Amino acid sequence: MKRIISPINLREDRLPPGQHWTDRLIILGVSDPPEIDLKSYRLKIFGEVEEAVVLTWDDILSLEKVELVADFHCVTRWSCKDVVWRGFHVNELKNLVKINPNVKSVMIHSLDGYTTNVPIEYFFDEDVIFAYELFNGPIPADNGYPLRLIVPKLYSWKSAKFVAGIEFMLEDRPGFWEQRGYHILGDPWKEQRYSD
Repeated sequence: MKRIISPINLREDRLPPGQHWTDRLIILGVSDPPEIDLKSYRLKIFGEVEEAVVLTWDDILSLEKVELVADFHCVTRWSCKDVVWRGFHVNELKNLVKINPNVKSVMIHSLDGYTTNVPIEYFFDEDVIFAYELFNGPIPADNGYPLRLIVPKLYSWKSAKFVAGIEFMLEDRPGFWEQRGYHILGDPWKEQRYSD
């Protein structure tokens, strides 16, 4: 299993401006965790791809497993050090679908209806994974079971829980919180909490 240490964990200024450290992940969300049966769970990869693909849970577990150690930064001003996630790297998607080279953004769709956008250059970064384990165990329901996107370089609302769809898009468009006034990107070091 490949281990990835997020570059943000190697910075001298690991704590973004306006943030404070906590010793645990604080649970926040827009809904209660959905009821999930892994036998019927599906992950759809679609949009600007040559052919859409639908993965079963067994398909997901067959992808090369990676471990990511990354700090986690919430827009509500708390940060948690050295969170350990396990899952598969986003580059695995390139082996599953042929992506239109003109794609600019990805929309993540969650089982509870939540969405969030991630620019393609952030999505295919070295420390972005889809996680199904947290600290050596299955990811808890309130932390995104069964699958959560982890994007360490952006505020955690971009790290969507309960992932069910990955949509590749030619143009960026806002997701759930972005439509409600959150910044379209959400870089913690630039304090991009809310749109101007």
